[in-house]
Amino acid sequence: MKIKRMAAIAAAALTIMVLAGCGKSTSAAADNSQVKIGILQLIDQQALTAARKGFTEELAKAGYKGKKIKLDYVNAQGDQSNLQTMSQRLQRDKNDLNLAIATPAAQALQKADSKTPLLFTAITDPKAAGLVTTTVKPDKNATGVTDMVDVAGQINFLHKAFPKAKKVGLLFNAAEENSQVQIKLAKAAIKKLGLTAVEKTAATTNDVEQSATALMKQSDVVYIPTDNTMAASMPTIGKISTKENIPVVTADATMVKLAGVATVGINYEDLGRQTGKLAVQILKGKKVSDLPVEKPAKTRLVTDPTRMKQFGLTEAALKQAE
Repeated sequence: MKIKRMAAIAAAALTIMVLAGCGKSTSAAADNSQVKIGILQLIDQQALTAARKGFTEELAKAGYKGKKIKLDYVNAQGDQSNLQTMSQRLQRDKNDLNLAIATPAAQALQKADSKTPLLFTAITDPKAAGLVTTTVKPDKNATGVTDMVDVAGQINFLHKAFPKAKKVGLLFNAAEENSQVQIKLAKAAIKKLGLTAVEKTAATTNDVEQSATALMKQSDVVYIPTDNTMAASMPTIGKISTKENIPVVTADATMVKLAGVATVGINYEDLGRQTGKLAVQILKGKKVSDLPVEKPAKTRLVTDPTRMKQFGLTEAALKQAE
């Protein structure tokens, strides 16, 4: 009887411990209701910052705001060693998911952390960058939204807007994979129209002024892809465009405000919002592999009235070119 009594006491004690453990687990779940998201941005430039803004706004719209979310934002300022260090830091933080803004940031973060779901945005070709093997069913715990625009369509728009232009300047950073992809498409479209492509590259923002000046002296119109180095240098490019009286057509609608005349392009804030919707699905339990890589949902005609006036363009003419 004594043995039975001791066994009953032990069982009761075990039950209390289990219940206490359950109570602790429930409390922990409540404490962990805050989601943690790491954000690694390549460089401080308008388009990428706009993408980040759209991303966080979409999360807030879905209820992830205030104490319900902790954002760990780091900016590599274009430095490769910073990308590596910051990626390792985000990996140690064990976030619920990470966001990489621009190709080098995504590559660094994926290398440092293959276990945390990775979202990417402002990336032209995720397959070429090695982030996914297939965009339909992502297989490397990473998915997102590309900023791949209709390059051939933009070159056609440029040609219709400036029909007398024979030499099309191309300004980009040859080290950026996203730019290489777009420039190849642009050159093919330029050749198809019977025009001549003139190329100049700039490895850093410090090189842009010299390259842009030389290019505009050899071109009738300039096309700039969604290149991070150029995006960070648009105020400089805008001044040279005005001085040399050479119009600039950009792939990115955000760039138009600082240097371009017009474009039929994407808005990076919209791109960020689109990526934010993917984040919400992941946070609610969706598998990354079940979320195909998306293309920009929409493009828009964006113009700069001051530069339109400088180059003799009207809104009606640009809409027709569109």
